[in-house]
Amino acid sequence: MEPLGGRPILIEQAYRALLEAIADGRLKAGERLAQEGLAEMLQVSRQPVSHALALLKQDGFVVEQGKRGVVVAPLDPAYVKALYEVRAALDATAARLAAEQVRGGHPEAKARVAAINDIVQEGRRAVALGDRAGAIRADLAFHQGINALSGNQVILETAERQWAHVRRAMGAVLENREAYLVVWQEHGAILDAIAAGDPAGAERAARCHAERAGHQTFDRLMARQSRTAAE
Repeated sequence: MEPLGGRPILIEQAYRALLEAIADGRLKAGERLAQEGLAEMLQVSRQPVSHALALLKQDGFVVEQGKRGVVVAPLDPAYVKALYEVRAALDATAARLAAEQVRGGHPEAKARVAAINDIVQEGRRAVALGDRAGAIRADLAFHQGINALSGNQVILETAERQWAHVRRAMGAVLENREAYLVVWQEHGAILDAIAAGDPAGAERAARCHAERAGHQTFDRLMARQSRTAAE
């Protein structure tokens, strides 16, 4: 994490720095979050760190754990399942609206489709190189691109509030190249339907993608939970 120095709005900066570290897995589930250590790492006083941890607790990213104090919250399979259920509906709607923009000849649609296609190629390159973090970044950029193309500001705002939870789930379960390859094959199918101006096909492909990802993520988290309990 980058030192924050004396810049303003330290609470917000501390919150964002810690959220990024949790979302991308640098701070792992169950890891203790001592205010002194975090303040030293971010080069701020304890006060903004304390406020940032309170905000993260409110958002479900950290929890109190008895004598250990504040720790990074575990990934709850039930919450992740619910998250992907919402994503399935949201992503399907965004893909349908994006395809309608293409079919309707929106002046920016072709350029945006081309930009999303570049993201698909970037994601595939990241997979080929074994760049897990890069593949996750490209995954989020892909969905953000479709949300923007949909023209629906509420979809953009609603999805934005959940990206950090989604990133945590992705990082926890997308552990092998084969899983990533399936993801990018499905992304390609979604984009093909959007580019063809096929709202029904785009909606169906996006919904199937999110539902499959949700089931896979839930199953892997449950299996991991079972292994941990057994140990």
